[in-house]
Amino acid sequence: MPTYVYEVLDKKDGEGTGEYFEVVQPITDDALEKHPESGKPVRRVPQAVNIAGKWSDMKSKSALSNKNLEQLGFTKYEKRGDGYMERVAGKEGPRTISAD
Repeated sequence: MPTYVYEVLDKKDGEGTGEYFEVVQPITDDALEKHPESGKPVRRVPQAVNIAGKWSDMKSKSALSNKNLEQLGFTKYEKRGDGYMERVAGKEGPRTISAD
């Protein structure tokens, strides 16, 4: 279900007060007209949609995960100390690499 942002309105002139809150509600529900606790008038604030597409940050993190890289046949090393690296993904190559 989507999370909607609402702004509390001033009862006198209907202007926004700068007080916001979030509500998780089905997309089929009508927008709230009153604050669920205080009963003050509110309006829904338009927000940018967050979609995890092919090139989004969320997708790239999972695509470059150690597990995924290993399944694709890659080997990944991470620095563990000064002049020392350890294999964290993959089966090929040495377990550690040292500058010594």
